[in-house]
Amino acid sequence: MKLKHKVAIVTGAAGGIGLAVARRYLAEGARCLLVDLRLSPELQALAGGPDADNTALLAADIGKRDDIEHIVRAATERFGRVDILYNNAALFDLAPLLEASWDSYERLFAVNVKGMFFLMQVAARQMAAQGEGGKIINLSSQAGRRGEALVAHYCASKAAVISYTQSAALALAPHGINVNAIAPGVVDTPMWDQVDAQFARYEGLGPGEKKRRVGAAVPLGRMGRPEDLCGAAVFLASADADYITAQTLNVDGGNWMS
Repeated sequence: MKLKHKVAIVTGAAGGIGLAVARRYLAEGARCLLVDLRLSPELQALAGGPDADNTALLAADIGKRDDIEHIVRAATERFGRVDILYNNAALFDLAPLLEASWDSYERLFAVNVKGMFFLMQVAARQMAAQGEGGKIINLSSQAGRRGEALVAHYCASKAAVISYTQSAALALAPHGINVNAIAPGVVDTPMWDQVDAQFARYEGLGPGEKKRRVGAAVPLGRMGRPEDLCGAAVFLASADADYITAQTLNVDGGNWMS
């Protein structure tokens, strides 16, 4: 098991990519604090299942300063330390550029950028104090690699994740803390039903048509599944990635080449 005896914080863990990674981290031997705004039935099943002793749940909002401090404190109080942060929680929205709103900007940047950065900062302080290094994995997106006409706020927020990952990796290298990001492509999660409906509204498409088109356009011929992200999430959290930092790994079926 690649993460045995490690303590991981996973945000946005109630479903989709976060839930898949949480399950995989537990299977790899990690002890996990699983965080989301709501504690879904799937999360509660994890906490009551075979890995119950290694699982703690916390309802928290990384868009709030007090909650960020509480997340790291809860992990250390329950498990004694923090070795891994999987910084996954994020929001999505879209609108034509001339209609993109101030409120949408503030919601997305509060979580996708500000919350991501300050949770990384607080977790890194704990790792530095422990003096044994650590691993931070931030979730970006292929949207952070390029702009999109309807998705300006989200694309910019995910580009900021890549930039902060690079800066943090340089700043934290003296502490032995590796900071990397993962950039998924289109991943078939419950959130994509909402995304599909939003695209349908602005592009005049029928229900499910945008989802079908983006899946067909992937070089590997399908949308990703949450489980497709787990290998990269484990690799970057493990000793196998000790000499990798400041990188953003594309896990997107070939959508973006870099």
